[in-house]
Amino acid sequence: MFFGASLSWNDILFMLSGAVTTIAITLASVAIGTSLGVLFGLARAGSPWWISWPIGGILDIFRSIPLLIQLVLFNSFNSMFRLHWPTYLVACLCLGIYAAAFCTEIVRSGVTAVPTTTRRAARSLGLTWFQEVVSITLPMATRIVFPSWIGLALGVMKDTALVLWIGIVELLRSSQIVTTRVQEPLLVLSIAGLIYFLMSFPIARLGAQLEKRWRIQ
Repeated sequence: MFFGASLSWNDILFMLSGAVTTIAITLASVAIGTSLGVLFGLARAGSPWWISWPIGGILDIFRSIPLLIQLVLFNSFNSMFRLHWPTYLVACLCLGIYAAAFCTEIVRSGVTAVPTTTRRAARSLGLTWFQEVVSITLPMATRIVFPSWIGLALGVMKDTALVLWIGIVELLRSSQIVTTRVQEPLLVLSIAGLIYFLMSFPIARLGAQLEKRWRIQ
């Protein structure tokens, strides 16, 4: 028991299991969002307008609609079309596409920030488009967009709290369940906030250290 409340170690462990679910959804969603974001970002940065604009228009839809509505719609379509996908997969796909909508613009801005003369010089040395992108453009763009990408990853971690609305027991939902039992919302939510902080702080510090190292180089 903690602070005279009926909160037990089993409750803490239950919340930590929810935190593990939060981390798993975050990792999967960020991986999906980053992969799609790099592909779409490169397409938007180097394609003619009749390719770039439709991609941007579609992604604007996902950026504009609140994530909670997207989660509910994705889950409803899953039932409506009888796909029988696990809610965990629905959450990861929805969050991944949502993250991709933002990551695309992050990547596009990084690629367009690479000097055109540098890219032309690489091509003049005989590099193919793929070699130039992998060896020159993406490494330089990564240093530019990395702080924004870290912010996106941390945002996705916090946005995972919304998946409780489609029945997933992540950290916030597990905290609500514990609160219902012990009737100590302030204590339970304070512990949940601390767990969120402990998950987010190392990522933020790692990003700051990498950014500092790259700036020195």
